[in-house]
Amino acid sequence: MPNQSSFPTPFSDNTVAVLGLGPMGRALAGALLAAGHDVTVWNRTPGRDGALLAQGARPAESAAEAVATATSTATAIATATATATATAASAASSAAAAGPPLVLLCVRDQSAARAVLDAAGAALRGRTVVNATSITPEDARANAADARARGFRLLEAAILTPTPTIGRPQGTVLLSGDPEAFTAHEPTLRALGTVRHVGTDPGRAAAFDAALLDLFWTTVHGLVHALALARAEGISGTELTPYAQGLPQLLPPLIEDFARRADERRHPGDRSSVASAEAGLSHVAHTARARGLDTTVLDAALAVTRRAVEAGHGSDGVSGLVELFARQAAATSAGVRRSARSSPAGAPAR
Repeated sequence: MPNQSSFPTPFSDNTVAVLGLGPMGRALAGALLAAGHDVTVWNRTPGRDGALLAQGARPAESAAEAVATATSTATAIATATATATATAASAASSAAAAGPPLVLLCVRDQSAARAVLDAAGAALRGRTVVNATSITPEDARANAADARARGFRLLEAAILTPTPTIGRPQGTVLLSGDPEAFTAHEPTLRALGTVRHVGTDPGRAAAFDAALLDLFWTTVHGLVHALALARAEGISGTELTPYAQGLPQLLPPLIEDFARRADERRHPGDRSSVASAEAGLSHVAHTARARGLDTTVLDAALAVTRRAVEAGHGSDGVSGLVELFARQAAATSAGVRRSARSSPAGAPAR
């Protein structure tokens, strides 16, 4: 089994294979091309590479071919550089410095990512793969273990901003995993936008992604539900907009305050309390239900808040709900571990 010492010395190159040409994959490849990198592209469904080929990308018929083509390009560039100096020793040195190319994977989900990595096969050995597929932290850690067994480096990436930001400073990409691989390829990855390495745990970027998407999608649901509730009461979206736009201005200091309280595990109810949140949620749910709107999400939030009140935390600050969720998660994990220990060898835990 390969170890850290079996990989080439970290390097920085300008050859990249991009596997997966959905909207985000095309944006990533386009940003790399715009920055002057040599890019080979492949997609499971043909016909999505036209604009990229017009910009100078090289097509590949398979994932393995894309990786091999990028490798050949890196070697050719190194050899050409060495030839200019007309020494065989320089050629060998430049080829070694070129090393393996960067492989950027961006597909629909974990299943698709594993299928592409399997299809690339032995071509990945000695390479560095940046997996920008949206996956769970557990999947990211499993991918890292597989990469070590198969002899390639892996960085898991979470892209936090939409396609129009890619290639600009506003584009934000978090990466986790092999720190040497990040250092080696950071100059190339900067073409995508603002990149940050957030830890050696391969699942850490995916964890950031999940937490932020949790915030984003619950916020989006709140917006569309609010628009539906307003319409049911004869208020147009245009009428509601100026007042709704004032709410995001409250969020930056609220996020900072709640984050500090969560880290300190202190949740004073000096500004707002769990009990007041229960009253507010109950009022909104009642109003929405009276108009025939689906209140599933509101009812779930109300149920969590009510449990905290019933447990004696009504006077705590609303940020205290973090502790309720954390205790529930810890209890669930402990239950799973107990179940696994009590299961007979070879029998699945239920």
